[in-house]
Amino acid sequence: MRSERNDREQLEHELRGGAYQALLHKLQGTQLFFRRFRTWADVIAFMRDGTSTDPRKDEILRPIFEAHANDADPRWRTILLVIFWPGLESIHFQKRGWDPDADERWQNIIWTFLQVLCRIDVRRRPGRLVQKVYNDTVHRLHDEYRRAWQRADREVAADPEEIEALAGGTEGIDTSGIELREAQEKAIERLRQHMEAGRISEADFLLLAGTRVYGQSVADYARGAGLDYQVAKKRRQRAEAIIRRFEGVGRRRHAI
Repeated sequence: MRSERNDREQLEHELRGGAYQALLHKLQGTQLFFRRFRTWADVIAFMRDGTSTDPRKDEILRPIFEAHANDADPRWRTILLVIFWPGLESIHFQKRGWDPDADERWQNIIWTFLQVLCRIDVRRRPGRLVQKVYNDTVHRLHDEYRRAWQRADREVAADPEEIEALAGGTEGIDTSGIELREAQEKAIERLRQHMEAGRISEADFLLLAGTRVYGQSVADYARGAGLDYQVAKKRRQRAEAIIRRFEGVGRRRHAI
């Protein structure tokens, strides 16, 4: 996992910059617990020491999640990514049976983790945040792979427009369906903004929408689009790398 180690080191280097130090000073102005740390490296060292159940770690995570909820600054996600990096590596190793493609498995883990960050509400879950983030990442990742396994068993390549139509065609109130559609709509709008800004192409938009938002496997999408699997996989990685670089989540050489 040399590339992952290089990526982690590069992210840790970014956290030493003035823009990130300003965020630390911002927290120190209102959070007494943060005043014991000079740099983000000190914060990360504290978070990686001891056990995940140490309640003092909530004193670190809670203000960061609150700040992220308030301003959606992508730098908060970078900080959280570095904090949770060892846990994500652990998932990558433990769940290697879910996906033999190590690169694809790692990208899926990072993508899932970033989605989890945006759903954490510390007003509803103020404590045990380390376990919450870790468990939600594993559960959400499993849900994604389970859908892929089910599609493989049925050997059906679902069309994104058909999935969208089905999602909106049920009668009655389906709370889980509504939440899913709302999440999909937000994700599609986010991708569309990147496309309209010229950061990704229309082909990239369709690829990301089909595989990331509507759950098609890359292999299924590539078949339907008449693409080679490796070409589609690398195109998705490049597009996601551009998005992540723009949003400030980290300058990785590979996609989310």
